[in-house]
Amino acid sequence: MSTNARAPGLEAGAPIRSTTVVCVRKGNQVALGADGQVSMGNTIMKGGAQKVRRLAKGKILAGFAGSAADGLTLCDLLEAKLESVGGNFTRACVELAKDWRMDRRYRRLEALMIVADEERSLLLSGTGDVIEADDGILAIGSGGNYALAAARALLAHSELDAENMVKKSLEIAGDICVFTNQNHNILTLEVAR
Repeated sequence: MSTNARAPGLEAGAPIRSTTVVCVRKGNQVALGADGQVSMGNTIMKGGAQKVRRLAKGKILAGFAGSAADGLTLCDLLEAKLESVGGNFTRACVELAKDWRMDRRYRRLEALMIVADEERSLLLSGTGDVIEADDGILAIGSGGNYALAAARALLAHSELDAENMVKKSLEIAGDICVFTNQNHNILTLEVAR
C-alpha cells in the first residue's frame, strides 16, 4: 500500500475553490454577503467559512474569494493602508492594489476582494484593478457570475432591499454552482442619503 495515496479530489496542486461573494448597493443600504463553502478539487473541505468581515471599526465591509490566508492578509493590509492615508477609502484601495501588483511580498496573494463603504463598492485584484460597478453590483468567486446575473435581474425586477437581494442572489448561485453552498453570512451598512 502506497503511503503517498491521496483521497479522490485531493490531488497535489488541486485548485482550492473558495466561495461566492456578492455586493449590492441600493437605496440607503449596501450589503455584502458570501456563502461558506471551501472546496479543494471536488471535495468540500468546510461548509461554514466566514469570508466577509467589518473593517475600520465597522465603517467598511470586506469580502474575499480565493485563498483564505491570502484574503485575511489583504484585509489586514487594507486596514493598514486606511490608517496610513488618514481613512481615505478610495486612496487606500488604490494603494493596496498597487502594492499587491508591484510588491514582491504580495504578488503571490491568490484572492480577489470586494470592499464597500458608505459611498463606494470596489473590486480589487492582484493585477492592480480597482473597479467600481456602474449599477452598484459586484460579485466574485466560483459562483460570482451566477450571483451577479441574479442580482442584476432582481435589481431590475423586484422591490427587494440590498440585504435581501444579496441573500436571494447567493441562494440562486448556490443552486447552480457546485462550489457554492446555502450557508450565508451577510453584512450591511446604512448609507446616508
